[in-house]
Amino acid sequence: MAATFPPVEAATKIAVSLAVGLLVGLEREWAHKELGVRTFALASLLGMLAWLVSPAAALVALAGAVVLAAFVNAHSFLVHRTLEITTSVALLVTVVLGVLIGQTHYFTAVASALVMTGLLAWKTELAHLAGDLRKEEIRGAVLLGLLAFVIYPLLPNRYIDRWHLLNPREAWLVVVVLAGIGFLNYALLRVWGARGLYSSAVLGGLVNSTATVAQISRTVSNLDASEADLIVVSVLLATGAMMARNLVILAIFAPPALRYAFGPVLAMAAVCFFFAWRRRRRAPALATGLPLGSPVSLPRVGALAAIFVIIEIVAALAERRFGSHGLLAVGFLGGLVSSASTTAAAAVLSGKNQLTAQLAASAAVIASVASALAHIPLMRGHETGRRAAKIVVRVIAVTIVVGFGLLVLSVRR
Repeated sequence: MAATFPPVEAATKIAVSLAVGLLVGLEREWAHKELGVRTFALASLLGMLAWLVSPAAALVALAGAVVLAAFVNAHSFLVHRTLEITTSVALLVTVVLGVLIGQTHYFTAVASALVMTGLLAWKTELAHLAGDLRKEEIRGAVLLGLLAFVIYPLLPNRYIDRWHLLNPREAWLVVVVLAGIGFLNYALLRVWGARGLYSSAVLGGLVNSTATVAQISRTVSNLDASEADLIVVSVLLATGAMMARNLVILAIFAPPALRYAFGPVLAMAAVCFFFAWRRRRRAPALATGLPLGSPVSLPRVGALAAIFVIIEIVAALAERRFGSHGLLAVGFLGGLVSSASTTAAAAVLSGKNQLTAQLAASAAVIASVASALAHIPLMRGHETGRRAAKIVVRVIAVTIVVGFGLLVLSVRR
């Protein structure tokens, strides 16, 4: 028996199974449910021990948990006229986690227990989020799933032209990642954006800085705000967030280029955040958020795909025909339209060894600067915006000097 169940391994499995059961059970005990900490600890231990005996014993243990859950629900319905469906499912999952621990799948069991406990503990927050969901957001999530798990595998993983410019699957992967980043940041905006204009500006900049700046200008104008500093702070926050997002995109698709772009882009974002912090005392944030729409819809994803493909093709052709100067020119022009797509295009070309890491990093820096410059005309629709634009221009000038200076130093190393 000692050879079958080594003491150290057996002790580890007992400890992990008890920890998993106690974790879930404590949450159920705190929620005043019929089944509490001891029941869940024993259920996890039961699953682990049953698997050590035999797979058939594990099936019997799971069947016993089903019978126990049915009994608990019958008792709860007769006494309280309620059902314990969630607790019953959690009990069955806990038994399965115990079985996984018996199979030494510790990470899967512990990670699943943490996720399950979080879902149980965040009942109110999840219910509130579900109640606030809009139809366009549900459609966006479904569309994102279709893009990633249905359309992507069907696309050919090869160049479809003789010039080796377009690989549909590679291009679609970039579109899915960019749409996913935008949708994730949009979800954060929906959760925390209501805290005020400044938090909305940061999160909106992560989604779409151009749309965010335009909405900031309209919002302040509609509220008849007289202080230009309110727009300045919000626009600088959105611009700094945009630059940080581009850095993440570069890290995803071209990690070697991050070595050259990290310092310049991070410094430019820091400049924007610093001047925003200095001026925030003059302009207390409005309590209102920004009504930005979901970035994942058929028209927007279609536009994102078209912009990315066009920028990637034009960048490749410009680099082949005019060298680095052509690529950097495309980086600037593309940044005026979409710095995220331009950064991703440069990163993808670098990953395919069509660009050097230094050149991809330079394109990302230039695209970020171009996007910041594109924000300025969006603020000039009213007098307050025009005053704000003059201040933002000076900050962007400092940002350009800092970013390009650090870029030259990093590339020459």
